[in-house]
Amino acid sequence: MKTIKKHLILLTIILTASLTTHAQINVYKGTSTFSGNIICNLSNGKVYEGTSTFSGNVICNVKGNTIYKETSTFSGNVLYTVSDGKVYKGTSTFSGNIAFTIKDNKVYKGTSTFSGDILATIRDGKVYSGESNFSGNILFTIDGSVTTEEFVAIWVAVTHLQNE
Repeated sequence: MKTIKKHLILLTIILTASLTTHAQINVYKGTSTFSGNIICNLSNGKVYEGTSTFSGNVICNVKGNTIYKETSTFSGNVLYTVSDGKVYKGTSTFSGNIAFTIKDNKVYKGTSTFSGDILATIRDGKVYSGESNFSGNILFTIDGSVTTEEFVAIWVAVTHLQNE
């Protein structure tokens, strides 16, 4: 009987861990949390278009501090490299190749950290345009916690999908 209890406890722990690691984080338009307004989703380091989890719909993926195009992990397909809140284009770590900087829950243009150069403000899972905290200026909502690198991948995906 004790062996069965131990196995059941172990099985419960494994299933819980499995469900947690495969959790899908949805990204919604504006303030919505309606499934019809999902822009993209993050699952296992990959950002998919809409609600898809099909490999053909991967916009980009995260490995370590690097964001790659689609499902690739080839160095020629590096979109961005993240280091100390600085987001570099490609594999570069040259200051002239900084696309944007993330600091204190704000996204800044290039190397700047001046208030006039704020592209977005991140607060409670919501990403606001510029320095705003007005609900009408919410660009998108993320329904879970993400790393800086995952945020960059989501930013890339949202920007990519808006430009289509």
